Amino acid sequence: MDIEIDILLAWGGIKKKYPKNALIFQQDELAKNYFQIVEGKVKMYSLNEEGKELIQGIFTEGHSFGEPPLFINEKYPSTACAMQDAVVIRLPKDFFFEMLDNYPIIQRKMMQILARKAFTKACSARDIINVKPEIRIKNFLDNYKAQQNQDKGKVLIPYTRQEIADCVGLRVETVIRTL
Repeated sequence: MDIEIDILLAWGGIKKKYPKNALIFQQDELAKNYFQIVEGKVKMYSLNEEGKELIQGIFTEGHSFGEPPLFINEKYPSTACAMQDAVVIRLPKDFFFEMLDNYPIIQRKMMQILARKAFTKACSARDIINVKPEIRIKNFLDNYKAQQNQDKGKVLIPYTRQEIADCVGLRVETVIRTL
């Protein structure tokens, strides 16, 4: 869980409903808001010249997305859209930073979230250069399991084979065959 919903709303956050496939922000748009999911699922993705999608991240209830460019006054490197009907809180950048200044505990938590995202992205980049699909897929699944804080036991993977393929940079046929 990221920041408490009541705190976000008290600092000027606005809840907005996004139907499935609705764009939340687009690649190369200047980052102006903090986003946190109340319900539903959101993906951030990039497209190459041939239209192949690479999913940068899938985010669910209670998680934030798109923060790194907000902190460095950059444009979004990816597009974010609702994978299913979603409710998202949008908090303007200035209010977000003022809130962080007033809540050191939330500021520290945000630093941990950003560090986790940077670490996960570095691991993903390392995995994508690995040519063995079984290693890419295993690392993706292990990472998901670790994020659920379940190192032991079975975990239901909520991704389709196509979504796994898009996350690890493989064709769906390769994912099917490898699994």
